[in-house]
Amino acid sequence: MTETTGYSGGGPVLIKNPHLDSMEEDILYHLDLGTRTHNLPAMFGDIKFVCVGGSPNRMKAFAQFMHKELGLEGSGEDLADICAGTDRYAMYRTGPVLSISHGMGIPSISIMLHELIKLLHHAKCRDVTIIRIGTSGGLGIKAGSVVITDTAVDASFQPRFEQVVLGDVVVRSTDLDRELAEELLACSKEVPDFPTLIGHTMCTYDFYEGQGRLDGALCSFSSEKKLEYLKRAHKAGVRNIEMESTAFAAMCRLCGLRAAVVCVALLDRLEGDQIRAPREVLREYQQRPQRLIAAFIRRRLGLRPPPATEGTTDRHGL
Repeated sequence: MTETTGYSGGGPVLIKNPHLDSMEEDILYHLDLGTRTHNLPAMFGDIKFVCVGGSPNRMKAFAQFMHKELGLEGSGEDLADICAGTDRYAMYRTGPVLSISHGMGIPSISIMLHELIKLLHHAKCRDVTIIRIGTSGGLGIKAGSVVITDTAVDASFQPRFEQVVLGDVVVRSTDLDRELAEELLACSKEVPDFPTLIGHTMCTYDFYEGQGRLDGALCSFSSEKKLEYLKRAHKAGVRNIEMESTAFAAMCRLCGLRAAVVCVALLDRLEGDQIRAPREVLREYQQRPQRLIAAFIRRRLGLRPPPATEGTTDRHGL
């Protein structure tokens, strides 16, 4: 069964659940928020950008970085975790930007997205752009390259997200907003000290065997089979591999959210499986998608970079 899209490229955040209309209260359990306990329109109604990533610490640091990039008052060091009542996810707000962690893998990001999308709907947000920023394994590209996803594909290189619902396989499209991807690529010219490209992102359910690694606790294939598979993926247009993009793309598309995935490659998987770069190098790599997104948000808001930070390559202590 294939579901049709609700993607509209703007306007209100949609929900595809008629049962919510009959509920007196909607408890967003994993975010520690609710429609009765919190005034969601007052808290979130003017949010225009939502940035999500795996690590709570990284998303806090991104929120603090955006606080400076937007020229807001104060240092931003005391930003409060809106989801402090739970240890599942962390959420920070800075101006019109919401920064949220989603954990690792499709199940974790799916739970967060269900509740985030309902939050944006209850808050009556409009014209929201949502971007996943993170790390990935590259495929035929230089370590440190930033990949903007045009289409998220599964482990068979197909643009689909499959989920079993009540025993039936539901198939959803994973196309992302092409105009948004091109806009992000144009913004990369403002941060030219690292390569940025558009390509397919392959999403898997596992970090080890599912991504063709030879170094897990289990391995059921040869090094030759692994290399042949990764070369086929590259030939199909895949330029990086991670574990969230198909679910992210499918859910955002159905709910009318303009969405993008922007990830840095920590290594080239055609050259090896283990991440060997020094911690300080990895730290700088992880800043790259965040710097690109900051340039994009500033451009959308008509802002220039803060004068004290222009011309530097490591201008925030993430």
